[in-house]
Amino acid sequence: MESKTAVGRVVDGRELPPAGRWVIDATHSEIQLVVSHMMIAKVRGRFRRFSGTVDIGEVPEDSSVAVVIEAGTVDTGDEARDRHLRGPDFLDVARHPHIVYVSRAIRALPDDDRRYEVVGDLTIRDVTRTVPLTTDFAGVALDPWGNVRAGFLAKAEIDREDFDVRWNQVLETGGFLVGRRVEVEIEAELVLEQDQP
Repeated sequence: MESKTAVGRVVDGRELPPAGRWVIDATHSEIQLVVSHMMIAKVRGRFRRFSGTVDIGEVPEDSSVAVVIEAGTVDTGDEARDRHLRGPDFLDVARHPHIVYVSRAIRALPDDDRRYEVVGDLTIRDVTRTVPLTTDFAGVALDPWGNVRAGFLAKAEIDREDFDVRWNQVLETGGFLVGRRVEVEIEAELVLEQDQP
């Protein structure tokens, strides 16, 4: 059963954005990475350029996500480290300029009426693996210019070695310089395309 709110809707007790095609507003969105450094600290980085669309269905399970990230825009705040990340030891952006995520399935999680699991294919360095995103719907609002906007927060964890990103150094005290596990944190603000049928 569906009912309308001021700018959204409620379907079977779940608040949802209107159905239609939504575009990521990259100026109000972030894709961040968190990686262990020397097993005692964390390094945070982000990608400066990316684009994507979210097609929201009449029911959540009919929705889909597609995102393209410009791998060469990785930014950890240290230019020497960023050059290394762009090189062949890590992202190898000269040969693999894009990171791509395309969803295959979306399901509502029963523990929270704003939480979903998005299961999709993540491609890094031409290696594709299935990666689930735990996604929280943050709400929908109308901006001062009449655009309908929606917010989502998503998290995932990947093993970089699954994508052939294997460079590392052994520490004299034991362990490795760079962690294998990469935490991915996404804050996405979407804008509904106005020319919906």
